Amino acid sequence: MTKARKEKLEAKDIHVVFGGVRALSGVNLALRAGDILGLIGPNGAGKTTMVNVLTGFQKPAPGAVVVDGEDISALSARKMAQFGIGRSFQSARLFRGLTVTENLVVAGLGIGLSRRSAVAQAEDILNWVGYRHGPDHRCDSLPYSDERRISIARALALQPSFVLLDEPASGMNDQECEQLMETIVNIPRRFGCGVMLIEHNMQVIMGVCHRIHVLDGGKSLAEGTPDEIRKDPNVLRAYLGNKGSHKDAII
Repeated sequence: MTKARKEKLEAKDIHVVFGGVRALSGVNLALRAGDILGLIGPNGAGKTTMVNVLTGFQKPAPGAVVVDGEDISALSARKMAQFGIGRSFQSARLFRGLTVTENLVVAGLGIGLSRRSAVAQAEDILNWVGYRHGPDHRCDSLPYSDERRISIARALALQPSFVLLDEPASGMNDQECEQLMETIVNIPRRFGCGVMLIEHNMQVIMGVCHRIHVLDGGKSLAEGTPDEIRKDPNVLRAYLGNKGSHKDAII
């Protein structure tokens, strides 16, 4: 069983308010199949809130999440995943009492695969992401870097049209980041889906993204190619304040 692929995920005029504080204010962005879009911004810019909106964990008010022209804003997080929007989390959120393979099998069963097909898919994805350290290990005994990798693998087991990765490089060393970059670059080629990458590691962002969308204070600040974003004075000010001339320190 292979799910029909969607072509375009859009956030349209997204607003989110928490207790009078505007987390997002009129944000518009789009992710297309085969694209790798970076979502960056200073701490508190609204990045994770945007991911939560796009995956059904947070409802915009107002605003709309649209896939191929269809408004899916009212769908639950579970229905969003079944519709074709997968994600990983900052804190991995694996099913810690299950094995590595079982975490991926659960995702496959959730989209309607038979158990046999879900197991075969899990083995294939784990091999593809380079995990060869015991698929029968429980997830409460994994090294941190493996937790991140399995979180991505589980998102891919949903056969998503779009996969949103929330700070996958967090806590990784340089070698692990290089391996992660190779994995992310190849996700659209291998799985045919668009990738949104939320990340503070600018080496990873600049190394893999086709386009970058910058948030600051819950608003869109800029969007462009990595080279355009690297040189954008508004982006430099948002990250560095008056130290914008030292742009290489951050991006």
